Amino acid sequence: EVQLQASGGGLVQAGGSLRLSCAPSGFSFDDYAIAWFRQAPGKEREGVSCITSDGRTYYIDSVKDRFIVSSDNAKRTVSLQMNSLKPEDTATYFCAADWKGGICAYRIDSGDSGTWPDYGMDHWGKGTQVTVSS
Repeated sequence: EVQLQASGGGLVQAGGSLRLSCAPSGFSFDDYAIAWFRQAPGKEREGVSCITSDGRTYYIDSVKDRFIVSSDNAKRTVSLQMNSLKPEDTATYFCAADWKGGICAYRIDSGDSGTWPDYGMDHWGKGTQVTVSS
């Protein structure tokens, strides 16, 4: 059974930090890139960051230099360290799996760090809520 279990959300003041974790299971870790998406109230779900099985990373402009995505192959987990959080980061955050990292690699190679629409992910996990107060 394919699972993408995300955890680590919570309530934090602006300027604070949170670390989200995703624990994929039920498929080969090397066959997928792992992506983080988020959905704010009243907004469409958008991509935030991703990491390929080869360790290449991607961030949208609004989180670049504040968020860090990393993987631990031994533990089979992917983390999203979120620093200097802003109220506009408030959203439900989702972990998703990208077959062969095709979409993640495309975002990296295209140089497009703008809005990343929600499409093409092969597996989705349940979201974890992140709330940033002013």
